[in-house]
Amino acid sequence: MDLQFLTKWVGELDEENVICFLNEFIDDTPSESDAQEVVAACQEGMAEVGELFEKGEYFVGDLIFAGELLTEAIELLKPVLGSDDSTKVGSIVLGTVHGDLHDIGKNIFRSMVEAAGFEVIDIGIDQPVSAFVSKVKEIKPDIVGMSGVLTLALEAMKDTVEGLQEAGLRDSVKIIIGGNPVTKESCAHIGADDFTNNAAEGVKICKEWIK
Repeated sequence: MDLQFLTKWVGELDEENVICFLNEFIDDTPSESDAQEVVAACQEGMAEVGELFEKGEYFVGDLIFAGELLTEAIELLKPVLGSDDSTKVGSIVLGTVHGDLHDIGKNIFRSMVEAAGFEVIDIGIDQPVSAFVSKVKEIKPDIVGMSGVLTLALEAMKDTVEGLQEAGLRDSVKIIIGGNPVTKESCAHIGADDFTNNAAEGVKICKEWIK
């Protein structure tokens, strides 16, 4: 089976061909390593989706659809991939900060980092500082991801970083922030380690950190 076709179809958001390909693949009783190659091919397709979005050829609706398609693909492959924790590359506590109810970007990012092998603990939207702090204490993740679309989310992100600092947890995690208002300057102001407005780029950053 030619994985280049799979990458192409994911990039073109061709759900019918993607699902058909995956069903045929599963019928051939593949090994776990075969399935990981298929996931990698899907991820390459997702990277293409991210690039087309950056170029303005794809829109937010396409990104949402791509995230859902990837989630569907991973669900289909889960029985083959197994839930072996040794394949997990790292863990991320993820949430939208207090005062912000948006979750589209967060959900796309979650689908993509899960596909990249991360375990994601998604605490949801409009989460207060205390929710991030208690979850980080409990899970001891490698990375904390904060999302926000509104400008006021920037101060909420800063509050959250300060809350982690006060709890003595800041130095044990990497912090990535994402969303429309996030810039290099606001990232420095907030005290995060890095920022992204592109889920595919965010996955790359997280993978670099785990190396």
